[in-house]
Amino acid sequence: MTDFQMSLIAAGGVFVVGVISYNKWQEYKARKSVERAFSHDHDDVLMKGGAAPERMRHEPVLDGAPEPGHDVLTEPAVHAEPLRRAEPGAVPAAAPVPAAAASLDPVAGLPAVKPDTPPAQLAENLVDPLIDCLIPLNSEGPLRGDRILPALLKLRRVGNKPVHFVGLAVNGDWEPIVHGGVYTKLQAGVQLATRTTALNELEYSEMVTRLRAVADEIGAEPEVPDMIEVMSEAKTLHRFVAGHDAQLGVNLASKGAPWAMATLIGALENAGFDVRPDGKFVMTDKEEGGGTLFTLSTNVTLGADTTSRLTLLLDVPCVAPARDGFGKMVACAKDLEQRLDAAIVDDFDQPLTDATLEEIAGQVREFYQEMDAADIAAGSTRALRLFS
Repeated sequence: MTDFQMSLIAAGGVFVVGVISYNKWQEYKARKSVERAFSHDHDDVLMKGGAAPERMRHEPVLDGAPEPGHDVLTEPAVHAEPLRRAEPGAVPAAAPVPAAAASLDPVAGLPAVKPDTPPAQLAENLVDPLIDCLIPLNSEGPLRGDRILPALLKLRRVGNKPVHFVGLAVNGDWEPIVHGGVYTKLQAGVQLATRTTALNELEYSEMVTRLRAVADEIGAEPEVPDMIEVMSEAKTLHRFVAGHDAQLGVNLASKGAPWAMATLIGALENAGFDVRPDGKFVMTDKEEGGGTLFTLSTNVTLGADTTSRLTLLLDVPCVAPARDGFGKMVACAKDLEQRLDAAIVDDFDQPLTDATLEEIAGQVREFYQEMDAADIAAGSTRALRLFS
């Protein structure tokens, strides 16, 4: 082999090594970029705020002593009739906020928020560390609400998960972003779960991509949490939501001929129900500003002339214990029982006696205790966001 051939072989080896080294360097740069994009410590979503992760609970039963159940934070609840889980498909996603809004309405996406709620409390309701993935946005200088609002309005939702922003005002409090405000820091929050689904990888990737574009527009830098940890928190939270997505149903069956709908509507209005344009019958809480206590279904289509069965439904996690939704629903059922010559029955047409109803009331109290233990009190803003 000549010296020239040896030189060619050596040159070829050097070239191959150079190509391999270049590829390794590019791979290292890409990996570090991804690590920077998804690196942040994030606590377990249900371990904050005094939740009790090791608390065991008893499944409610109607016959005999309760049996040991599963961990309330990880296993779905199984309830005796008429306590039952709502059908996921029956809950529509909340409507998006119009992009033409003049500012970031601090109440947008929050149910039943009082207009005199302090800004700091509104901020905590909007970006909640227990049910939202928090993403800080840091800037080198103060940010004015008037300048950043148009950019923030571009990101209000990913999938069916609401996105909110709050800012650290010059007075040291976190507040909703408003015109005229000046903020030294921003924080974005995307809800980790809804009644139907958990935040997934595709939605989170969309959130990060769109948030980076917003951050570039306003001159801020987001600290993006690790995707794997966020997905774990979202699934844990959704397991809790799915396990406590319960409705209580009490049925009224006609003892005689089916009820004529024209006559029935008048009777329901006299009993206090609001008849909505879509045909829904809603019992509102007159003492709490008109919030929904329970609803009524006629179990027939809007065009039907008669029905022989009514169902009263209490959305348990959405009604605070103090409002006594179950007690008022039972009282309403007994009133209708007399008005309509009906019988109060369960889903299997078995009579619901006073003793049975009282036993179910005990199940409801246990249910509320479980929600309190996870720091997601029934009827609270936090619960209404998750179960709406």
